[in-house]
Parts: sequence; structure tokens; C-alpha cells
Amino acid sequence: MQSRFKQAALFSVKLLLSIAVLVYIARGLDLRQLRTHLVSVDPFLFVLALALIFFQTFVLNGRWELIMRALGVPLDWLAGWRILMISLWFNQVLPSSVGGDAVRMWLLRQRGVHWSDAVKGVAADRFTALIGLIVLMVAGLPFLMSRVSNQAAILAIGGLTLAGVAGTVVLLTLDRLPKHLIALPAIASFVRFGTLVRFLLLQSERRGLLFGSALLIHLVTAAACYALARGVGAQLSLLDAGILIPPVVLLTAVPISISGWGVREGAMVACLGLAGVPSEEALSVSLLLGAVSVIVGLAGGVIWLISPERGLYSADKAAKAADDSPNYRLAKAEEVSSHP
Repeated sequence: MQSRFKQAALFSVKLLLSIAVLVYIARGLDLRQLRTHLVSVDPFLFVLALALIFFQTFVLNGRWELIMRALGVPLDWLAGWRILMISLWFNQVLPSSVGGDAVRMWLLRQRGVHWSDAVKGVAADRFTALIGLIVLMVAGLPFLMSRVSNQAAILAIGGLTLAGVAGTVVLLTLDRLPKHLIALPAIASFVRFGTLVRFLLLQSERRGLLFGSALLIHLVTAAACYALARGVGAQLSLLDAGILIPPVVLLTAVPISISGWGVREGAMVACLGLAGVPSEEALSVSLLLGAVSVIVGLAGGVIWLISPERGLYSADKAAKAADDSPNYRLAKAEEVSSHP
């Protein structure tokens, strides 16, 4: 009962935050113009963006399959994609993307995968995506500094990038700490996890393909945003989209709102504004991207409705089973996600 109360309270706080941010952004905008942008979006470019995000699910699944195989867990491509799509549906209807991850782990467990491998696979998948995002932000910094005159924005994005680099380096080198620190229960799991991710990116047989997919996923998101921007008439270049969308993705993934709503809109308006995109057009791009994500999530919902595991599923059981796993805190710690 107490756990459900906490979940309800957390959901309420996130919902209020999403609504508050959206209202705050909309206050200073021309809502009539915003509506015009949304209803007059080029249908071809909207469908193109939808196709890109749908294609992204194949890349996401390919990356996850590589990670699971590196863990010694054979994952059939079609079965993995079905599980991924179902988790995207739950990401839309649950207040946290960790909810979708819990479902992904639970579905793996139904296929006979040990909880520890399921948790490590999902957490490593998330962290690999985060590393790809940070690499793109580092690569984009020189272009950002040459194309943007707002020094405060450069410092903010640069600081965010630096923090990401520092956090990644720390996690990947935790095993270099003195042995008495590594043995502490509070960090032992993170040490093992950092070692696993380092192996995946530096020593696994298909490390190049794995790292390439981590980059491609975010480039696809940037391409989809570019298509939507052109669809509403925004003057956004493909290069600017590649530079400015990764920070939006990173900020959106911070688990403080419902599926990123509100935070994504605020980040999109701020970042695209650096390229001279009016706030109404930038907000339109964000709302349309959210609509695209909902449509892809609905496809996952249809797959869930015909899934044989649906009759066995219980949200409480899935959450409890995941919580009982000693490695589940890794998934919670890695709640920053690759998905828009």
C-alpha cells in the first residue's frame, strides 16, 4: 500500500511538472500560430519522421541483441524487437522509462533468461546509448562554438557535456580504485557494471558495430527532428539539428516528467532558438516528435495486446521481481535513455 502511494505521489509530481513547464512555455507564445504550424505540417515530412523513428527501433534492437549475445544470452532478433516495442508502449503509459525496462526484463525472464543477465543487458544498453550521445555532443562542441554567439548557452551545453564525459570516465574506471573501496557493497555492482561496459566497447568482437549503432540512433533522432522542422517551415539546417538535438535528447531523458513531456519542449525551444528558430516553430517540432513517439508506442501496444505473455503479466509482480534482483539499481541509476 505504501509503495503504491509513493508511486502515485511520484506520478502526480511528474505530471504537474510536465503541465507546468508546458503552460510556462505556451504563456509567451502566439498559440494561434502554434496551432497553424501543427495542423499544416507537411504530411510527407511527418510520415518521413515517423518512418525514421520506426526504423530507429530496428537499430535499438540490433544494439541490444549485440549486448545480450556478448553476455552469452542468445536473443532472437524478432523476439527482441517484439519485447522492445512492448517496452516502448509501457514507456508511454508509465510515469518512468524504468517501468518499460522492468517490463523488458520481465519478458526476458519469461524466455528463461536469468534476472542478473536481463538487468545487466538492459542497463548496458542504456549506458551504451548515453556514451554515444556524449560522443556526439563532444564532436558537436567546436561547431556549436563557431555557429552560436550565446556564450551562456555554450557554457551550459559545454558543462553538460563535460559532466557526461567525467561521469562516464569515472564509471568505466571504478575498478582502478583501491581494493578495499571496490569491495564496498555500495559500489561493487557499479564496478562490475563499468567493467562490463568497457569490455563491450573496447574488447567485444563486434564493438565497432555496437558503438556505431549507439551513434546512429541519435543521428536518426536528429534527422527526424530536421524533417519535422522543415515540415513546419522552420529554417533549420541538418548540421544545426545534429549539433542541437543531442542536448535535447539528454535533457529529455532526465526522469523528472511524464515520458519527457514538458522537459523536451523546454529544451527544444531553448536549443533550436540558438539556431534562430522561432519558439512557436521549435515547440511545434517538439510536440510533433512527441506525437511520433506516441504512435510508435501505440504500435507496441498492439503487439502487447496479442502477446502470449499478456495474461501472465502483473505490474506489481514485474516491479517486485526486478526490485528483488541485486542489480536492478543499475537500471535505475541508468535511467537516462536513448529514446526520444
